[in-house]
Amino acid sequence: MEYRRLGRSGLMVPALSLGTGTFGGVGRLAAWGTTDATEARRLLDICLEAGVSMFDTANVYSLGESERVLGEAIKGRRDKVLISTKATFRFGDGPNDIGSSRQNLLKAIDGSLSRLGTDYIDLFQLHGFDAFTPPEEVLSTLDVLVRAGKIRYVGVSNFSGWHLMKSLAVADKHGFPRYVANQTYYSLIGRDYEWELMPLGLDQGLGAVVWSPLGWGRLTGKIRRGQPKPEVSRLPKTAEFGPPVPDEHVYRVVDAIDEIAKETGKSVSQIALNWLLQRPTVSTLIIGARNETQLRENLGAVGWSLTKDQVAKLDAASKVTLPYPYWHQRTTFTDRNPPAV
Repeated sequence: MEYRRLGRSGLMVPALSLGTGTFGGVGRLAAWGTTDATEARRLLDICLEAGVSMFDTANVYSLGESERVLGEAIKGRRDKVLISTKATFRFGDGPNDIGSSRQNLLKAIDGSLSRLGTDYIDLFQLHGFDAFTPPEEVLSTLDVLVRAGKIRYVGVSNFSGWHLMKSLAVADKHGFPRYVANQTYYSLIGRDYEWELMPLGLDQGLGAVVWSPLGWGRLTGKIRRGQPKPEVSRLPKTAEFGPPVPDEHVYRVVDAIDEIAKETGKSVSQIALNWLLQRPTVSTLIIGARNETQLRENLGAVGWSLTKDQVAKLDAASKVTLPYPYWHQRTTFTDRNPPAV
């Protein structure tokens, strides 16, 4: 397994990480999967054998059950794994059970530590931007948690570019911990990350921790032009929570992947993941798996590389019209404003 630096930090992370949204299977995320502790331990065994040592979760996944099941699965081998978790989404009925206030973050971290059965979190990320809490309060709280040894590195998820830059400016001004990870949506059918967040990551030293690299299950090989949608899939039940994408765009990209699959002998998902691993700023891809078969297939995305021509073919098939001001920057001022990729 290839290991990469997480942004501009000293932490090395595997190119693939395992997402544990399928662990627990409680509430609306039950459609993702219902992996129990026994099966979770088996999946972690396979991951560790392959060199995948980072596992991502969040307090809201299955109402805390994902963290609890992951905690059971890592018992006896905490020193062999990296744990990534998140908070800020609503987790309780109280007025302070949401957001990035000092009140909620301190409570959220203690809750995650308890469910995970550990005394520290390797990477903690804000799950979303809280516009009502001053960044000074957020970052000073994270500073306290880092100094206390409860978290080691900090990052964000689902932030806009200005959210990130405002936060980084506050961190630099006061000497608070800098975000080194941006857990972001990025896939062959969702390249918005390239417009602003990728250049920001290059400039400011944030590594992309990519969630849903298979486009919310659309790039698994089960969805093709002229074929019925799969009956066993998280997509129909959870599409409203995932990234929107027109069917025709998916079909166009999958058509191009199928051509490359014939050339390489690789699966649709392996090609989609390998394309991402060649993009700038990408530190790790969070792969998901309902079972051992899916996990082993996704692990096959590493150890080889698409050719430049194959990458170019996928780039062309997945290209979309950029919003303003990005189309203007790409067409009128590339000499002084080159794209990141």
